[in-house]
Amino acid sequence: MEIFLDAPNIGELEKQYLCRCIDSTFVSTVGPFVPEFESKFAEYVGTNYAISTQSGTAAIHMALHELGIGTGDEVIVPVITFIASVNPIMYVGATPVFVDIDPKTWNINPELVEKAITAKTKAIIPVHLYGNPCDMNALMDISKRYGIPIIEDATESLGASYMGKNTGTFGDFACFSFNGNKVITTGGGGMITTNNEQSAKHIKFLVNQARDDSRGYYHPEVGFNYRMTNLEASLGLAQMERLEEFLAKKMEFFNIYLDCFRHNRHIELQQETKHAKSSWWLTSVKIESDKDIAQIQSELKENGVPTRRVFPPIVEFPPYKQFSIGEYPNAYELYRTGLNLPSSTVNTKETIELVADHVNRVT
Repeated sequence: MEIFLDAPNIGELEKQYLCRCIDSTFVSTVGPFVPEFESKFAEYVGTNYAISTQSGTAAIHMALHELGIGTGDEVIVPVITFIASVNPIMYVGATPVFVDIDPKTWNINPELVEKAITAKTKAIIPVHLYGNPCDMNALMDISKRYGIPIIEDATESLGASYMGKNTGTFGDFACFSFNGNKVITTGGGGMITTNNEQSAKHIKFLVNQARDDSRGYYHPEVGFNYRMTNLEASLGLAQMERLEEFLAKKMEFFNIYLDCFRHNRHIELQQETKHAKSSWWLTSVKIESDKDIAQIQSELKENGVPTRRVFPPIVEFPPYKQFSIGEYPNAYELYRTGLNLPSSTVNTKETIELVADHVNRVT
């Protein structure tokens, strides 16, 4: 029995959509599948606009660019996240300001966000880590009081909600990823959601090399080649039809882990933020035992169970060491003890029960 950590779930429906796209000959960036995907995505999330991009990284880059953030500006971001949350800050020449996380939810700590604000702070990027929504009430309050825009990094949280609203609907902009391991995939690709009509139109223009179609190959601004292809969008349309199925399986798998680990004093699962409903993109745990996390990982691998360490604190990477401004105790504790468990919807209920049994035995 093969066990999958985060493999994509691709089947006959996806083949049908891809064949339809190929038969139409609209396989590149011009064609009907991209606008249809954008429209259906915006409708699902609950925003007025959705603009597709080449990747989630490109989406964050464009959001920062649209806000006019650049050299001399600061952007507050959690110290534990995937590197793609932070690299775009460097692309625009701004400075990342790292803050620690909440020890239970593993998300950015709003109190520390407020303490980190300076006259140079031009944006806050909360990351809904592993699908768990941040405390958006507190963050939006800070945003309003200080007049600082929020870019939600919702790349891992499609289908998650906070106070009954989907992630991707709170900030000035929100960014999603459709990488092969995400809740749904287009192979690559990303999406920006917003309610700002002017910005939506401008970003759509910029990602298409800032080309003024009415004047041929005329480019009044510096643009970007960040467009999604119709092939990718057709795959996304098929995956959107299966999204509720995927979310139900993610929840089922989390509940299996929760039940199986209930009496294991060595294991603590990531906790949902109050008023939030996680997408449980990756069910993740902290393990405190006589064995270190690398040994536990190795023993699980010997039993055919793939796992992954949680993201390292970004300040551990050479380009970002210079931006370390504190000790970040919660982040380092999470990295020392944290593990992502098999959560791919390709798995079965029985597979996840087997994984949980192996984890209990090695801890």
